[in-house]
Amino acid sequence: MEVKDLKPELIWKCFDEITKVPRPSCHEEQIRDFLLKFAKEHGIEAETDKTGNVVMRKPATPGCENAPVVILQSHMDMVAEKNNGVDHDFLKDAIDTYVDGDWVKARGTTLGADNGIGMAAAMAVMIDKTLKHGPVEALFTVNEEIGLEGAQNLGKGMIKGSILLNLDSEDDGEIFVGCAGGIDTTATFTYHRSYTPENFNYLKVSVSGLLGGHSGGDIHLGRANANKVIARFIWECSQKWPITICSFNGGNLRNAIPREAEAVFGIHSDHLEELNHSLKKYANEIRNEYAGVEPQMDLKIEAVDRPEICIDSDTSLALIRAVYSAPHGVISMSRDIEGLVETSTNLASVKMKDEDKIVITTSQRSSVESRKNDIAGQVEAHFQLAGAEVDHSDGYPGWAPNMNSPIMKITADAYEELFGVKPAIKAIHAGLECGLFLDKYPHLDMVSFGPTMTGVHSPDEQLLIPTVEKFWRHLCRVLEKVAEA
Repeated sequence: MEVKDLKPELIWKCFDEITKVPRPSCHEEQIRDFLLKFAKEHGIEAETDKTGNVVMRKPATPGCENAPVVILQSHMDMVAEKNNGVDHDFLKDAIDTYVDGDWVKARGTTLGADNGIGMAAAMAVMIDKTLKHGPVEALFTVNEEIGLEGAQNLGKGMIKGSILLNLDSEDDGEIFVGCAGGIDTTATFTYHRSYTPENFNYLKVSVSGLLGGHSGGDIHLGRANANKVIARFIWECSQKWPITICSFNGGNLRNAIPREAEAVFGIHSDHLEELNHSLKKYANEIRNEYAGVEPQMDLKIEAVDRPEICIDSDTSLALIRAVYSAPHGVISMSRDIEGLVETSTNLASVKMKDEDKIVITTSQRSSVESRKNDIAGQVEAHFQLAGAEVDHSDGYPGWAPNMNSPIMKITADAYEELFGVKPAIKAIHAGLECGLFLDKYPHLDMVSFGPTMTGVHSPDEQLLIPTVEKFWRHLCRVLEKVAEA
């Protein structure tokens, strides 16, 4: 069976079409054109703002014209991650989807159900002639995955509704009424190029096969950080023997826990046998530490030809010490909501850049604004001590829960009516665009919900088929109840 043949037909056909359109963050031109063409073909009013966000508008069904306007909100972009050796161009190629039992998956890449399934649901509402609803707006934002740029720069007058349904959650049976705010912290080392010593052997150490995952939703699971796995080994070597570092690259996206990293470094030929012994010992230790958490961890070392250039010795040691000792993971848990991560930080990527730069990207999240700023300050101070220049992004606010929200009650009641169980009311440690919308439109009443997916922001991303039907039925019932209220 193909994805487009799944039921309910309307939402799955929309999702299937979305997966055929390239849409990595910062490259949403094709998906925006697709949405505008979709609107034109179906006679739907649509517009775009200078940031690239798209809104579609559908009039109320007869008799429901006086109902409040409901905004269905999702984001266009997807995290573009693939496994090593996978031949896929995210700027040109369709996602290679397939059905595996109760799950929809992609071959070797992220699936893009985050947030393609939310987009598909909004599109399906726009063209379904059987639904009962008040006036509806479908808002599709850009660059959510790299800093909520679309929501932050939403054009004036793009939305008119008073109720917003964010369709970007990942757990059936859970309704979210709050989220963390976030900020990115970037550290840049400037190094001098040195000629590599002739009496050294040069090796590439790499780690792959880690689970990675979403730096908000998965940060509490204690998964290994590829950058820190590599830095720790090289630091241990540096404590025993003189070394030189030629390159260090790991991770990709600020909001993904890094799954792969590698470094090329040199060690005096006299210590090569001792090094190999140390790697075997380290590999056993690290696998034991992550037993049951990282079953596919693969740590390798291989000889490489002598590179011509290496990083100067002072910067080499500063880099390794800084990455090894940088904070990563859960910093504190919420005192108000049991089981909710309050504050965290993700050591996302280490990249060698042109012009003798090494750029380290990190992201911090917290549901408490002052604690978000505090952990960002700690990360800044950490890298400043190592001699790096540090910058912060503008950041984005959290979304404080409103436990008296009318739409929260409507959404919860609709779920219980349909499925006979009360949904859980929660806040999420991941960032949602709701905080930014509330900052611009304080009158908005908002909730977030969606079907079940796992492994988001990694090639293990998968979407649970039975929950998509529940998601669709739930969304339709919420719209109906708002129209009847």
